Formats: sequence, C-alpha cells, structure tokens
Amino acid sequence: MKKYTELEESLKHHKQLYYQGKPEISDSKYDDLEEQLRKVKPESYVLNMVGSSPRGSNKVKHETKMLSLNKTYKVEELLSWKGEHKIVSTFKIDGVSCSLVYERGRLTIGKTRGDGQVGENITDKCMWIRNIPAEVNQQEKIEVRGEIYCTEENFKELSKRMEQRGLEKPTSLRNIVAGLIGRKENIDLCSSIEFQAFDLIQENQEIKTEIEKQKILKELGFITPAMTLHEDAESVEEVLEEAQKFMNTGNYQIDGLVFSFDDLSLHEELGHTSHHPRYKMAFKFQGVSKVTSIEEITWQVSRNGILTPIAQVVPIELSGAMISRVTLHNYGVVAQNKLKAGDEIEIIRSGEVIPKFLSVKKEGSKPYEIPKECPSCSGPVEEVEIRLICPNMSCPARVKETILNYIQKIGIDDLSSKRLDELIKANLVLTIPDLYKIRKEDLLSLEKVQEKLATKLLASISKSKNTELVTFLSSLGISGGAYNKCEKVVLAGFNTLEKLRNLTIENLISIEGFAEKSAQDFLASLKEKRDMINELETLGFSFEAVEIVEGPFMQKKVCITGSLSRKRAEIEKDLRELGAIVVSSVSKNTNFLLTNDKSPSSSKFKKAIELDIPVISEEEFYSQKDL
Repeated sequence: MKKYTELEESLKHHKQLYYQGKPEISDSKYDDLEEQLRKVKPESYVLNMVGSSPRGSNKVKHETKMLSLNKTYKVEELLSWKGEHKIVSTFKIDGVSCSLVYERGRLTIGKTRGDGQVGENITDKCMWIRNIPAEVNQQEKIEVRGEIYCTEENFKELSKRMEQRGLEKPTSLRNIVAGLIGRKENIDLCSSIEFQAFDLIQENQEIKTEIEKQKILKELGFITPAMTLHEDAESVEEVLEEAQKFMNTGNYQIDGLVFSFDDLSLHEELGHTSHHPRYKMAFKFQGVSKVTSIEEITWQVSRNGILTPIAQVVPIELSGAMISRVTLHNYGVVAQNKLKAGDEIEIIRSGEVIPKFLSVKKEGSKPYEIPKECPSCSGPVEEVEIRLICPNMSCPARVKETILNYIQKIGIDDLSSKRLDELIKANLVLTIPDLYKIRKEDLLSLEKVQEKLATKLLASISKSKNTELVTFLSSLGISGGAYNKCEKVVLAGFNTLEKLRNLTIENLISIEGFAEKSAQDFLASLKEKRDMINELETLGFSFEAVEIVEGPFMQKKVCITGSLSRKRAEIEKDLRELGAIVVSSVSKNTNFLLTNDKSPSSSKFKKAIELDIPVISEEEFYSQKDL
C-alpha cells in the first residue's frame, strides 16, 4: 500500500510540474512511474487523470471534455487496435493543448485543456498568436482544438527577448510555451508561438471522415498537421519511420504520432472512457535516457550547407547499444545551452533513432566556442536563425553530399564514395549533370582506374538515365522529397516533367501527406532545381507518362523478394504501370508475393504460405502482364 501511495503522489507532483512547463524528470521516466503504478494498482485514479487542475483564477468549463489519449509503444498493439479499419495519422506535437470557440464567425474564447473538464481562459494570449484566426467564415458556433507550440527558429529569438526583459531563461521548446501561456504579463511574447488545429466540433455536424474534417479546418484558415491515410501495416510502419526522422531533424518537437479511425461514425460507436477516446491512439517511441559527458563537438556539413553539431561523448550503454556520438540538433541548441567539452548532459535514445541531447546537467569549465569558418572549405559561415550555414556552393562537403545522395538514390552502384572524392578533387564532377559529361580518358587519368573499370563506370552512369520518374525525382534532394512523397505526387497525375514544372501549392496541398508548409518547401526546392532538371533532360533523361492499365494487379499490394533475372527497379516499374502497390514486407494485407525462390527457408515465403497469399514467379507475372 505504501508503494502505490508514494507512486500516486509522485505522479501527481510530476504531472503538475509538466503542465507548468517545469518538469523535473524526462517523459520516459514519467512513463516508467506510470507503468510501475499500473502493475501494483491498475485501477488507480491517478492513471485516469487528464492534464492537471488549472492554476489561474480565470477558469472556464469545457462543453465537451478534452480528454487525454491512450498510448502504446508497440507496433503490434497499434495494428491490433487498427484491425481492418482505415486510420489516419498526424505527428503528435509536444506543446500545450488549446480549445478555441467561435461564435458568429468571431473568436470568443480560448482555453487550455486543464483537467479535461475545466480549463484556463487564455483568450488574451490566443489573440497574439498570429496563425490563430480572429475571424472565420462560419456563422454557426464551432470549437476548434489543437496544439500551441514553438518552432526552433522562434525559440532562439524568444530566448533573447525574454533575457533582455530580465525574465527567466527558457529551457526547452515545450517549456517555453507552457511558461508563456501561464504568464500574466509580457503576453505580447505569444506572437512568436504557433498553433496547429486537429479537431473540429460543431452542432449538426455532417462531416463523415477525419480527412474531410481536416479539409474544412484548412478552408477556415487554420494550419493543420500533415495527415496520412493508412489501409495497411506497411504504410503505418513508413509513417513511424518518418516521425523518427522528424524527431531528429524537424523544426518543432513531436513525441510520437496520433492515430484515429478515419470513419467518424466509428467515433460515435466506440465512444470513450473517463480518460481517453477509444477511437484514437497515441504511438510513442520508448526512450531511455542517461547522463554522460561531452569530450568534443564536431560539425558536419550537409548538402544544403547546414553545419550539424555532433557531440563525441564518454561512451555509455543505452538501449542495448554502446553510444559514443550524440546529435546536438543544430547551432541554435548549442548556442542556447552554450554546449562545450566537459559539460555533463542528459541524452536519450528512442528505438533505433540516433541518440540525441536532452539537457545540461552540469556545466564544464572549458570555454564555449562556435566555428567561425566551414570545417570543409574554411570559408566564413553565416548565422541564419538557428543554423550555421556555409554559403559556398562549391564547398567540397556540400558538393560531395549532394552528388553522393543522388548517386545512391538513382542507383549508380559502381561509383563509390571514395571514387567520387577523386572525381571532385580532379574537378571532373562538381554538379550532378557533370556525372553524365565524364569521358573515358577522364576516368583513366585517375589512380588505379584501368580500361575495364572505366568502361564499367560509364555504363553504370549511362544506365541510370533509364529510370522511372519517381526514382529520378526522389534522387534530386528536394526538401521533403522522400520516395513515398514523390510517388504520391507522380501518381496524383503529375507524371511528366512538364506537369511537374507547372505544379502549384494548391495541387500539392490536395495530395495526401502534404500540409501547407511541407508543400511550400517541396515546391520552392523543386523550382531551385529547375535548371539542373532541364540540363539533365538535355543529357538524355526522358520520362513517358505512366498509363495505368486495368488488370489483375490494379491496386494490389505486391511484395518482391529473392533472386531475380531482371533488375528489381525494372520489375517495380512494371508493377506500378499495372496499378500495383509495391510493399516491403508480407502481411495479411499483401495480395501477392513475387519471387523465383520456392525455398521454405525464406521468411517472406514462409509467411506468405502461412497467410495463404498467392506466390507468383517472375515468369508468371510477365505472362499475366502481357495478357
């Protein structure tokens, strides 16, 4: 009894501090305490507490409860909850939940979640948040729910403004939001925090799906998180990978994803508990944190010229791996925390994500320094908001990373990183189009390159011109242009270079997975690369519009495995031309396994047999393809 009583009091204490923006422990340690209590007293009322009691005197009741979310750390549990239903996902923004009420088109009140039943009136702060509309084109009373958060760019600027006013220095993106929302003065600082909307509540609601709801929120003028529709396990696993990448490289904090059944009639049918709706599920990445010391900070230069800080730390075991390198995110984080060798820092590793910096536990005595010049080209660096950037487009690191990314994505398998270094050093390849201008005599001038190797390299480079448009597009290093995003753009009808040149923001926003910001970034980056694309086209790249043919593979999920007589990319291209969806693993939603191997030792073959999924050979596929 003593144990669970202490756990309950500890959880209540830490929950209150968390919502005040002054946490004493990490999220993972809090979750561990919750799990301990769940084991000794699963019915504890503390486990069903929503948020925390509002602190201010200006309290206001919610007409509809603002509940917490049930969460899981296991993909199997998430997929079991999903069942056969279509679900949608958005990033779970780590900020402060907010409810906005509009009457006759005007914002009448903004409030925090509080304990789920009663929140705090923060209308004055909401009026300062620039992307919260003061008016909407909707005369009926509506309630819009979402998350108030801070971007990394704004965090650095806000920190300076707060220190200039003699206010306490903020410690993290989330804490600065909770701190500002709880203040009674200096509320103009709220002009530097932002809001994204994820829910809409109104009377006589005729909306049928979450996707439709998000569309309406956009039409009303709200920024919404990018939403992805999932019909199978493969797409769920893909978005989990995207979220893990965003946790390391994104410009605001997320602590997982929120999944919801797309069909709103299911929401009515399933209802909710006193703590959480049954039709939503949060997925979080199990994190383990420990404290170690920085030995040295090094800076790596990306293909965009951004200097990324990496801490070499005293080796420490974390989540079953020995960690000696930790990402420090960006220059803004280093500057904000004045990170340097000798500092004791808390680091976290969630799943297979690169370990990252959380906080400074004890400052070291060595001086704080930041690079004044690029570690690659020795040229001056520029401070642009939260980043240090090498503006030199000819910087060897920038050139190499840009071209190497292209080589790996387009599939020039015979051109290694080391060989590329030699080509750059000899000034033979300084841009991507330069790859297609190399002559045999150029290669023969390099060390240890003989006739046979030169011929092989030229053949591999030339062959890369014969690729599908999606692969070409995803290889260019477009901002937010991962393969699956490029595939969605092409399959949405922008399946020629000419159509891509005429792509608009409106076109992109209408495609699943693109929000306004990601659409703007994608399009701006695509336009920057227009001259390069034009040059590559003159060098022999051409793409025919893919004609989708009705047939047995239309909208069927096909997994490919084993040895093949044709190049895998060629088979994938042929499958997509027939309207098939190529997936990376076998699940109950897979329609075909394509393989020439009939060995029971193959795990994918075994799973296909267990699930009674048709297995077809390459020859059988092409015989059906030609029917």
